[in-house]
Amino acid sequence: MIRLESENLSIRKTCFDDLKHFAEWETWESVIAFFSIAAGKTFEETVRESVLWDQDHSKRQFTICLREENLPIGRVYLSKVDPDTDSLDITRIYIADKNYRGKGFGEEAMKLLLKYCFEEMKCERVTLDHYTGHKVASSLYLKLGFKYEGIARRACKKSGEYFDVELMSMLKAEYVEKYSQKF
Repeated sequence: MIRLESENLSIRKTCFDDLKHFAEWETWESVIAFFSIAAGKTFEETVRESVLWDQDHSKRQFTICLREENLPIGRVYLSKVDPDTDSLDITRIYIADKNYRGKGFGEEAMKLLLKYCFEEMKCERVTLDHYTGHKVASSLYLKLGFKYEGIARRACKKSGEYFDVELMSMLKAEYVEKYSQKF
């Protein structure tokens, strides 16, 4: 079983009990504001989505927890896991409760995730995107070492409205240079 740990966090494979948290969190405007998650998503829809993702080998789901308490505080969803190109996409990552934001947990979770992607999964390339204008995400991803690749115009649709997203990536060599890891 996959379990990534740092000083404050653990990231583990999502279990069924986590879905009640996801279903609740993904009704909060503060969580869904910058994702293409439709408002009003039900617990049943969350379960159905999770089951489908678990059956798809190109997807992975994880839960971010406070390490000591094993308290779920966030979610990670990886997609486009491609062993032929040694690449994947960090499709969704968030710290849900506002009480746990602004404490560095998002950065700590991303560093754990990057270590997993590059060192354990042996990725050559990791991608992600964010809504244009999402300054918090942009500054964090740049700080972590991601590089901009461009803008995908009208690439997300939410509640009938289209949004542009900024595409970013990190290559293995960039990860190694920034984090001084030996392979």
